[in-house]
Amino acid sequence: MSTISPFHLAIPVRDLELCRNFYKKVLSCREGRSDKHWVDFDFFGHQLVIHQKEGYEPVKSASNPVDGHDVPVPHFGVVLKWDQWHELRDRLLKAEIDFVIEPYIRFKGQVGEQATMFFNDPEGNALEFKSFKDMNELFRK
Repeated sequence: MSTISPFHLAIPVRDLELCRNFYKKVLSCREGRSDKHWVDFDFFGHQLVIHQKEGYEPVKSASNPVDGHDVPVPHFGVVLKWDQWHELRDRLLKAEIDFVIEPYIRFKGQVGEQATMFFNDPEGNALEFKSFKDMNELFRK
């Protein structure tokens, strides 16, 4: 277990099985407890719960311009180790994920050099996965 306290995030979904398969098979999240209408996942050391909500209609994300990209807001995700991010990127490319923002490197050769990518889960929840070349620069100005 990490020295960082894991967060807990619960999100609504219409199609529990479609999302269960996405988080298990595409993102390789281990399934924890589940019930007829919800599933817990180990989301890279954090607890993500998908709750099936009858009649739920996903709301299209707004966006914010960053580095010439329209970053979806809200979004959630994880900061991975550099090699983990590249492994996930390769797996997502192989799975032919439709990226909102293709994987790329920001601030190349500068303080805060980071890899990032954005994509949606099957319900339209926006996810960002990023990594810092030097994790000590995560909060550096």
